[in-house]
Amino acid sequence: MADDPSANFNPGQIPNGPELNLQNVYVKDASFEAPAGPNLGVQEWNPQFGMQMNTSAATLAPDVHEVVLTITLEAKVQDKVAYLVEVKQAGLFVARGYAEEDLRRIVGAYLPSVLFPYARQAVSDLVMRGGFPAFLLPPVNFDALLQQSAEQQAAAAAAAAPQAIN
Repeated sequence: MADDPSANFNPGQIPNGPELNLQNVYVKDASFEAPAGPNLGVQEWNPQFGMQMNTSAATLAPDVHEVVLTITLEAKVQDKVAYLVEVKQAGLFVARGYAEEDLRRIVGAYLPSVLFPYARQAVSDLVMRGGFPAFLLPPVNFDALLQQSAEQQAAAAAAAAPQAIN
């Protein structure tokens, strides 16, 4: 049995092929503010929501990437802030054997989509613990957001390029 090559086979790893492994998922930072608490003195709970989302990535070691998905959600009723919640959901990932363009797409879109359900749960928990009705973040298409960001960067680079003078 010691000579059996399948004894060390890891189904998540293709020999000599690309490898992507989740090492850890954690809340890097979280805050919740409810200036008036759940008692806003309004007749009807019909809030207006504003959401901002950002992703960042850092290479901590060769092939080890930390990706942070930051979600900020503000709920307002009339002109009063009901609550403001911010969650920074992070994950450590090992990615080996990918071309640079593939790695950029993995880190920019795929890995944030892995973190999103954890961030969604953290936001919902904080909102409910603050005494407010449950709130679930809507689904997000990270591939489309990455494409949109790339297009905006290309347009900004084209606008900043010096014009040739004849």
